[in-house]
Amino acid sequence: MEIEKLTKEIRQRAFEKKDPKTPEQVGASWYNDDLTYDGIAKTLFIILPTPGCAWAIGDSGGCTMCSYVSDCTLEPIDSETILRIFNDHLSRHPIAEEDKITVKLFASGSFLNPYELPKDARDQILKTLMNLGNVTEIVVESRPEYVKEEYLDEIFEIIGDTLFEVSIGLETSNDYTRLKKINKGFTREDFETAVKLMQDLKETKGYNLKSKAYIFVKPILVSEAQAISEAIETARYCDSIGVNRLSFCPATIHGGTVIERFWRKGAYQPPWIWSCIEIINTVRDELEIPALLDTSGFGSRRGPYNCKKCNKDLKHMIIANNLTQSKIEYDCECKGEWLAEINNSDMNSSTVEIKHIPLY
Repeated sequence: MEIEKLTKEIRQRAFEKKDPKTPEQVGASWYNDDLTYDGIAKTLFIILPTPGCAWAIGDSGGCTMCSYVSDCTLEPIDSETILRIFNDHLSRHPIAEEDKITVKLFASGSFLNPYELPKDARDQILKTLMNLGNVTEIVVESRPEYVKEEYLDEIFEIIGDTLFEVSIGLETSNDYTRLKKINKGFTREDFETAVKLMQDLKETKGYNLKSKAYIFVKPILVSEAQAISEAIETARYCDSIGVNRLSFCPATIHGGTVIERFWRKGAYQPPWIWSCIEIINTVRDELEIPALLDTSGFGSRRGPYNCKKCNKDLKHMIIANNLTQSKIEYDCECKGEWLAEINNSDMNSSTVEIKHIPLY
């Protein structure tokens, strides 16, 4: 498939230009308030050192917008090293002061993939968290193919009735966009299978399992108006099949990606912040499902952008409203320019499916 060829080529060039990071450089953590299933609570975020997403390292080249693999070691890491770095970051934050906390574990790929995170390291991390005595929610990320009953059985044997959320990068409910423009490598049916398995295990085995879908806002070869409608439709779809939470991820330009090549050639721009607000406001109006809006890169040259007058204000409002789940009410002169683009963005659109993506 041509999108795989292009993604693989660009990814390989990025690897050649950049030395892999050490495990110590990959590990990171931060601690702040976040919206949990039990309301606003302190949340510990830890990035675990891993070789990187198997989908990106493999022959597929990974997703067209993601460069997280470039921040990984690209080589397997022994469990002792992973645990040492995990425990170091765990000790940096005053988590013992709280009655309850949520822990989000990021692996720059799939937490449930034993190649990326060895089972013995995974199990010891979970045991350590349980021994703290105040961890009530654990959130991880995974591709759907690693959401397996045997893995979840092993995890719940350790964590008992602790809430465990698996976040999956669905990106869009549109299979064509996901496969041909994002190069995600799995279908909507694959996603539904993973969600259904979690629902079945919750019902039959009593596991406190939740699912979250990441929704990507504005892939390549999608107009501003299409990006808005597709994101909203994806939210409706997720709600209809019983996904528990949503997280909208507006595009930012990562280095060494297909989306960066399009951007450098003037063939792509990240979404307007107004588009992101239109999406989140519509979803909060129509649906009961909790929905977050990521603000990474907002107001920067490589991220969602309105104008200098309102970028910062809107970013702060979105962060605050993620906690309250309220709509965002704001106005600015640049909104008229955004509306003009929305109203005219599909004038030159073709209904013919894409046959060729320029490689250079």
